[in-house]
Amino acid sequence: MQFKHLALSAAIALSVAAPVHAQPVEIQWWHSMSAALGDWVNDLAKQYNASQTQYKVVPTYKGQYNESMTAAIAAFRAGNAPHILQVFEVGTATMMASKGAIVPVAKVLNDGGFKFTPTDYVSAVAGYYTAPNGQMLSYPLNSSTTIFYYNKDAFKKAGLDPEKAPKTWPEVFAAASKLKASGHSCPFTTSWISWTQLESFSLWHNTLFASKNNGFDGNDAKLQINTPLHVRHFENLAKASKEGSFVYKGRNNTADASFPSGECAMITGSSGLYARVSKEAKFAYGISTLPYYDDVKGAPQNTAIGGASLWVMAGKKADEYKGVADFLNFLNDTKIQAASHQRTGYLPVTMGAYKLTEASGFYEKHPGTDVAVTQMIKKATDKSRGIRLGNFVQIRTIIDEETEQIWSGKKSPKEALDTAVTRGNEQLERFARANK
Repeated sequence: MQFKHLALSAAIALSVAAPVHAQPVEIQWWHSMSAALGDWVNDLAKQYNASQTQYKVVPTYKGQYNESMTAAIAAFRAGNAPHILQVFEVGTATMMASKGAIVPVAKVLNDGGFKFTPTDYVSAVAGYYTAPNGQMLSYPLNSSTTIFYYNKDAFKKAGLDPEKAPKTWPEVFAAASKLKASGHSCPFTTSWISWTQLESFSLWHNTLFASKNNGFDGNDAKLQINTPLHVRHFENLAKASKEGSFVYKGRNNTADASFPSGECAMITGSSGLYARVSKEAKFAYGISTLPYYDDVKGAPQNTAIGGASLWVMAGKKADEYKGVADFLNFLNDTKIQAASHQRTGYLPVTMGAYKLTEASGFYEKHPGTDVAVTQMIKKATDKSRGIRLGNFVQIRTIIDEETEQIWSGKKSPKEALDTAVTRGNEQLERFARANK
């Protein structure tokens, strides 16, 4: 009995003396990154988790941008939203209007004891995610813009100069015709029709996509995508589609896979596609600026911001917000940002990350990887600083639906764009009424 008593006492003493290792606070991060970009997101979380023991970021793929945003809204209403939600840029106005659903990242970082200086960021990026009072609302994790990729090997085979990228739209269509004649089944395609061919197209030509300076000056904006310039461009696309030199591959980023696979010789898409192209392409490729019409006064100006930002959801515990702040501060590190930019093709969202990348010689070793940056750092005008509209997700769907009528030959470009304006304005009016 005495032996048992001593053993029990010793066990109790050891249990009291032994250090208690608290479980790290989990931070749920919902995102929409797949393929090579999904690997990047997972690696960021792993790198952060390995850097400390207090918090653990758990990244979860929740489908494409529109799917993850819908899932998060439903989860918030049910009381189980993630701590961090990645939202594509067209969801910005909707998130800004979601009063009580989000906590501004500037507040989260400041409350967490971290210095946060919006002026450190590329102005076009910071301005897009900043409220009228100057407070940055979301963290620009993966800001992109629209650029042009082309297959140098396919150019050479078609008798085109592989070291000379088409700079204007007439040059693109001429190259597409030669590629078609050389036997290429998909000379030119694009992902994200609305973003590349209407949104960035408008800003690049210093032309409004919508009134009220593209929605920045009020919710009562109206679409302006049926001007002679817009109609002319879609008439050219329609002609190329009919000839087989432009091939529509589907909505959102469906077309992305067709370029690194070698199926399509030219594509307009996200600078973030670079991660996949650099990893998968088995051919020589070039990167260039978004094409433009050189007879348009003021063109080229600057392209539209794309990609997504991280929004912090409301209703979480204080220690969880400290973890969120710590993770955002980790992402804000200049070296982390520079490495992400170089790996993915997304913009270096701070000038520090851009200068570090430039000093490393990365742009010299990888020609064209600075295109996205140079397209965005030019001082924006009121017409070109971005597009921030309510119900933008629905508007993009309408544009997809109407432009698909062009490729199928059921509507003329003017008729399709006129209808897109009418239907899109109905969505804008609905948003304005709900957010008076």
